Amino acid sequence: MSSQVKPAVVLLSGGLDSATTLAIARNEGFLCHTLSFDYGQRHRVELSAAERVAKALGAAEHRVIRVDLGSIGGSALTDSSIAVPEGAPAAPIAAGIPVTYVPARNTVFLSLGLGLAEVLGAADLFLGVNFIDYSGYPDCRPEFIEAFERLANLATKAGVEGSARFSVHAPLIRMTKVDIILRGLELGVDYAMTVSCYQPDEMGAACGRCDSCRLRAAAFIQAGVPDPTCYRTWR
Repeated sequence: MSSQVKPAVVLLSGGLDSATTLAIARNEGFLCHTLSFDYGQRHRVELSAAERVAKALGAAEHRVIRVDLGSIGGSALTDSSIAVPEGAPAAPIAAGIPVTYVPARNTVFLSLGLGLAEVLGAADLFLGVNFIDYSGYPDCRPEFIEAFERLANLATKAGVEGSARFSVHAPLIRMTKVDIILRGLELGVDYAMTVSCYQPDEMGAACGRCDSCRLRAAAFIQAGVPDPTCYRTWR
């Protein structure tokens, strides 16, 4: 393969952040292999969004891996007995680690992405984690990304033999949600294709009241650009 076209694995959920990350990776000259996960999430419709985004942004291929994190439970996103937090637009979002945290999700996803990267001969992995505007998720912190990168180079044949030096890229990690949207628009991302809601309907229409919807809606307002999200209820 030409040294000018390097392969990369991009974790793609179908949401705003991961779509922007894919656009950034492509803009940096990577041949992107996108990877999504059917993990028992209540917002499984995001997988259709991921497929649309991968096609629109020129991914070399798009794969979906099934991982049953629902059998572990412990998250409002995988356990229907745990309610997704909702609130009015102006209500503050609770501090701390929210119930939408999925135990070990990014560790599992990055591990599978690392395996695919090693098979493809790729040394670069991209994911759209962000911790400035909102998170509380321990696996969205810079410390986690740095630790996983060290692990990647210790736990793989390619890393041990020196045929690859793995890099884990989180280009959005220190960006605000507004900055993410503006950067994505610069790169041609059509955010109407994306699904960020934690509890969309079967057509992908957003609830307008979960934390993810509220943050997304506020960011479009602050960015001064139209919000293309289809909401099933008024926020």
